[in-house]
Amino acid sequence: MSQVPALALADVRKSFGPIEILHGIDFALHPGEVHALIGENGAGKSTIMKILGGYLAPTSGQVLLDGAPAPFRSGAEAEAAGIVVIHQEFNLAPDLTVAQNVWLGREMGRILLDHKAMRAATQALLDQLECRVSPDARIRDLPVSDRQMVEIAKALSRKARVLIMDEPSAVLTGREVQILFRQIERLRASGVALLYTSHRLDEVDHLADRITVLRDGAVVRRALRGELTEDGMATAMVGRDLKDIFPPRRDTFGPVVFEARDVAVPPLVQGVTLTLRRGEVLGISGLVGAGRTELAEGLVGLRAHTGTILRDGRPVSLRSLSDAAAQGIAYLTEDRKERGLLLTKTLRENLTLSTLDRFGSPLISRPAEEAALTKAIGDFDIRAPRRDMAVGNLSGGNQQKVLLAKTMLPEPQVVIIDEPTRGIDIGTKSQIYHFIDRLAREGLSVIVISSDMPEILGLSDRVLVMRQGRVAGVLEGTEITETAVVRLVMGTSEEKAPEDA
Repeated sequence: MSQVPALALADVRKSFGPIEILHGIDFALHPGEVHALIGENGAGKSTIMKILGGYLAPTSGQVLLDGAPAPFRSGAEAEAAGIVVIHQEFNLAPDLTVAQNVWLGREMGRILLDHKAMRAATQALLDQLECRVSPDARIRDLPVSDRQMVEIAKALSRKARVLIMDEPSAVLTGREVQILFRQIERLRASGVALLYTSHRLDEVDHLADRITVLRDGAVVRRALRGELTEDGMATAMVGRDLKDIFPPRRDTFGPVVFEARDVAVPPLVQGVTLTLRRGEVLGISGLVGAGRTELAEGLVGLRAHTGTILRDGRPVSLRSLSDAAAQGIAYLTEDRKERGLLLTKTLRENLTLSTLDRFGSPLISRPAEEAALTKAIGDFDIRAPRRDMAVGNLSGGNQQKVLLAKTMLPEPQVVIIDEPTRGIDIGTKSQIYHFIDRLAREGLSVIVISSDMPEILGLSDRVLVMRQGRVAGVLEGTEITETAVVRLVMGTSEEKAPEDA
């Protein structure tokens, strides 16, 4: 390993107004090394990455490139020096094609654009990533996992000497994660310096040559490969032992309050039947593309569906979210940034937007809204420096808490939560798990859709497994094991379980 870092921070501090966010950070990225930067949401990871990538200037301290000061004035200037960032929030133009996005700002051709060359180069990158997306597909038509692969392809096209990856695996399937890992190994072997952030501590344990742990804007632990277990990482991140990440199991349930019979959501979901009892958490598992989100959106009226939906034993017609709300059913989307929250609006505006009729008509009562926000901040432990700040400036975990508070404000009795903890640190995950448990113990009924196997196993009273748009099986009690879920997910018999699923 080179002794001179490719990119480093020396005693870097960053303040926004009177509030100091980073406190004397020393951090180095070496060629041929994967350096994991971990910490809770709000610990300062994103600020560090933005400073390294040229998007923010430090208040004091230095950015060093090959040991020399490098006061980048923009992301473009840093990228010209070989520093490339894969952002957690997609930096893609939705109305352009995959190829146009990959080469945006660096188009091939001197006088006329060479679309054929750009398309061929994009196809080669997609083949390298084993991604079956067409270079001619428009970004807005792609699922989030494919959009992430396009972001990775775009980064690879830039031939970086320093690659900064912010939660690159958060929306990828298991197969795609393995492809990503192979690309990281290839880049490490070629001498690229890599920064990797992830809330999936098993990934950190697998990939990282070096780990830096942040807490409250300061470095609290540094470790080399093998010096920290996953439990040790979690404890260092949150500053306390996390023995009870999941709440204890529930064992008492009421009658069936929600039922779907032979529901189809064209073109993928066919013949799904499920029941949900009062006080129960029903987990829905399956691979990305199995139809889980499509089913949920059909059940709450966001997609056209056929079949019968019953509420307390009575057939109901759900053709819109307002129909679902009238039946006491709420839905928390998997995509909080594009479909769940208005990132430029305040906490109050986001919290009350879907229930404004509760706060006065025709004039909205600001004191009533503020009172609701005060209660939500307390109930869901929302941590914000200011009540009037834009939600987009909150950490991912606090954004998710705002979305959960917004979803619960109408006081629903049935709640469908899609990917409750995607892109959230382990401490906040545990909080959300206990929020969900509290809802169930108060008599609400909850459906949790998740790609996180420990989440499904730790939260669910029953697990419904989907495969290729259909129900592959339902597990309950002691039947709920990782092996049993994987067999149903993969369509593999007990005698022939997959070895590497």
